Amino acid sequence: MKLILISLSLISSLYAISYQELAQKSDDAQAGFEDARSMMSMTLINASGQKRERLMKMQVLEGEEGDKSLMEFLSPADVKGTKFLNYEHINKDDDQWLYLPALKRVKRIASKNKSGAFMGSEFSYEDLSAFNADKYSYPEGEAKMSELNGKKVYLGESEPVSKYSGYTKLLIWVDAQNYLIQKIEYYDRKKELLKTAIFEGYKKISGVWRIGKITMSNIQNDKRTILVWSEQELKIGLKAKDFHKRVLKK
Repeated sequence: MKLILISLSLISSLYAISYQELAQKSDDAQAGFEDARSMMSMTLINASGQKRERLMKMQVLEGEEGDKSLMEFLSPADVKGTKFLNYEHINKDDDQWLYLPALKRVKRIASKNKSGAFMGSEFSYEDLSAFNADKYSYPEGEAKMSELNGKKVYLGESEPVSKYSGYTKLLIWVDAQNYLIQKIEYYDRKKELLKTAIFEGYKKISGVWRIGKITMSNIQNDKRTILVWSEQELKIGLKAKDFHKRVLKK
C-alpha cells in the first residue's frame, strides 16, 4: 500500500505547475513561427442571430521585444481598405493604429480606449494583442487540474497588469498535454463574467502550432464574433519594414 501511495504521489507531482509557469508554457507553445501570413474571416452575429461577414488578410512578425501584426479588411465595401497595426510591448501598453480609408487618416488608439470594441465586433483592441505571459500577474499556488470536452486541462488564472485593461481577471483552460489554450473567461471591471472565448482548430504548420478558430461570446449582450484562419503560411521572410506605419496609407 505504501508503494502505491508513493507512486501516486510521484505521478501527481509531475502535474504540479504554478499559475505563472502554466502561462509561460502556454505562451511558448505557439512561439517560434518567425513570421506568418494568412487570410481571416470575421463573422459578427447579433442577439437575434443575424450575421455579417468580413474578410481580412493578416500578417505577423515575431520579435523578442514583442510581435508586430498588420490586418487589412478586404470586404465588404463599407470596411474595405481599413487597416489595423499593432506593436506589442512587454513592459508597457501596446502601440496601436487604425487607418480609416474614408477619412484617409491614421487614428492612434489611446491606451485608455483599448477596452473598446474593435470594428463593432466582440473582440476589443486589447484582445488583438498577442498573448504574453509577462503582461499579467498570477495568484500564488498551483494550477488546478480539470476536464473540458473530454480533455485533461489545467485551469489557470491571471490578472492584466495594465491599468487600462477592461478586465479584472481571466480564467484560462489549457490542454495538459500540449499547453494550447482551449477556453478563456474574461471578467469585467465589476468582476462579472463578460465574455467567453473558445479556441479550436489548432494544427501544426512548419512545425509550429497555429490557431484555426476563435469564437468570442459576449455573455452580457448575447452577441458573438467568430474568427477563422485559412491559407496560413509561416517563415516566409517578412521584415520590420513590412510593418512600418507608412504601410497603413499604401
